[in-house]
Amino acid sequence: MYKKILVPLDGSKLAECVLPHVESIAKGCGVQEVVFLRVVEPFHQLCDYEGCLSQDTIDSIDTDNKVAADSYVSELMKRTRYGGVSIKTAVITGTPAESIADYATGNSVDLIVIATHGRSGIGRWAWGSVTDRVLRTACVPLLMVRPPGCVPGI
Repeated sequence: MYKKILVPLDGSKLAECVLPHVESIAKGCGVQEVVFLRVVEPFHQLCDYEGCLSQDTIDSIDTDNKVAADSYVSELMKRTRYGGVSIKTAVITGTPAESIADYATGNSVDLIVIATHGRSGIGRWAWGSVTDRVLRTACVPLLMVRPPGCVPGI
């Protein structure tokens, strides 16, 4: 049923709480490929006067962020084994939710497995939820995983 699983990661330990779930699904469902995806948002400055950063500096920041993201998913791939399942990495630039949904659609992904911070109230309003936006945007089944220590109602 699930041949290709997409695992969006933001570099946090919380996001990695999905990995045991991915392992169980990969081993139990005949998965052929798991993709660890890291979306890097482009740097945006909020000024356009002389004291702002130069375009060269902005480009350097974006390059450094992409290199760090690539290093992160590569290291994660090296230490992860799913018993014969091919593990690949991808680093793309864009807004996280839309980029995740677009990647899933454009790369024949069968399932997205993603962690959720579980924010509610003012935190959710202020920060939004990438996971919720992926749920509303993607046309692919989505497994949302709460991190260990989740408290109901929070």
